[in-house]
Amino acid sequence: MTKTMKPDWIAVDWGTTHLRLWLMTADGQALQRIDSNKGMAGLRPDHFEPVLIDALRDHLEPGVTLPVLICGMAGSRQGWAEARYVSVPCKPPGIDQATHVPTRDARIDVHILPGIKQDKPADVMRGEETQIAGVMQIDPDFDGIVCLPGTHCKWAHISAGEVVSFRTFLTGEMFALLSEQSVLRHSVADDGWDGDAFTDALDQAMSRPAAVAAELFSLRAEALLTDLDPVTARSRLSGLLIGLELAAAKPYWLGQDVRIAGAAKIATAYADALSAQAVPVTILDAETVTLAGLTAAYKTLQDA
Repeated sequence: MTKTMKPDWIAVDWGTTHLRLWLMTADGQALQRIDSNKGMAGLRPDHFEPVLIDALRDHLEPGVTLPVLICGMAGSRQGWAEARYVSVPCKPPGIDQATHVPTRDARIDVHILPGIKQDKPADVMRGEETQIAGVMQIDPDFDGIVCLPGTHCKWAHISAGEVVSFRTFLTGEMFALLSEQSVLRHSVADDGWDGDAFTDALDQAMSRPAAVAAELFSLRAEALLTDLDPVTARSRLSGLLIGLELAAAKPYWLGQDVRIAGAAKIATAYADALSAQAVPVTILDAETVTLAGLTAAYKTLQDA
């Protein structure tokens, strides 16, 4: 960032384990990204403002107040300040429904965007609604499904500019628990990819989901008996879990146009899995849609 390019506002995605900030211009250009491991899970409510000020210490000026728009877990019950949930069906909530957080430092003006809730079946999201808003900014006429893979994968049905319904799957968290804390940790590589093994396991889980628990233990057994390659084991574990998810999420993706927004590796895995089911898929960059959603909220703040 040059001296002549100063931010007009700050975009923030505050997750459970990570904090991401972008110094933004009024027209939505990102000047700089700042990353921190100071996620919500490790903070008390009184920690959030000092962490934010510390991250922005080189970019705050006396007498200048920067709007700060936050999405994600900073608005949870255990976060900085609890932000409301908006019920589906609804448009992605904007700044008019945000929680304004009082701060001691006058150089920041903090707003936390709301999440979205669904009563039946019970479900909630925080942060993903901003990504959905970003998808709708990029393609205002989009009707279809937005898939947001991650620790907790979201499938959201979008129609007429609204989130009609959504469903959350613990697939990413299950993968982490099984690969890092279960008996499978002895058999699964930390990285690497075997596309054929992934596809075979995916098909296996989708055709026989009731047998997935047994197939999971087979990964350990094969490692002991036939020296199953750890990369193959990792890919099969991913295929089994994503296949189990796709089998349950079929009402969302069957016959639909799907947009996937997520980190490159996992987004590609979901795209490959859906393409194998002849589902039309478009991958969108997660950071791009997050910033598009936050920028849309900032523009409504400007108009307020």
